[in-house]
Amino acid sequence: MEKEIKDYLKQILSDERYNHSIKVMEKAEELAKIYGINIEMARLTGLAHDIAKEMTMEEYEEYAKSHNIKINEQDRQNTVIMHGKIGAHICKNKFNFTKEMQNAVCYHTTGRKNMSMLEKIIYVADKIEDSRQYDEVEQLRELAKKDLTETIRIIVDYNLITAINKKRAIHPLSVELRNEIILNT
Repeated sequence: MEKEIKDYLKQILSDERYNHSIKVMEKAEELAKIYGINIEMARLTGLAHDIAKEMTMEEYEEYAKSHNIKINEQDRQNTVIMHGKIGAHICKNKFNFTKEMQNAVCYHTTGRKNMSMLEKIIYVADKIEDSRQYDEVEQLRELAKKDLTETIRIIVDYNLITAINKKRAIHPLSVELRNEIILNT
């Protein structure tokens, strides 16, 4: 199935987005080995996580309508969120992804409470894959090998601060994820 997904992604994604997807797949594999989850499932999910990333808002809305996917106003305001929701549906129908794999695609940008290990791995792999370049990325790459939850907390904190500074809405799922981490540590 990996070849089939790669072939499909090459048709629909830019070279840059395709290369990012390969890097996320590789990082997901690395983390899956550390945390003892199914490596193939992590690879496939990491590979397909951005399958709907380059669709337009009009394409998202058309897809959602034609497939009876509920979207709310927060979804409509942010293509970053829409690509996860629509991508999960595409992965289910086109590649028969399990519910856990679909959830990992759906929530890889916002996170959510009670994430499975696969969801955590895809969430983190997307943010720390080897082509990412930002000040703390090397520290996060090392931390992810030891403490996935703390890595997620730092990423969520950074995303929330960025959203506040840019006067953007904060997705409630991200707030719930952060609160869950803080209350359970």
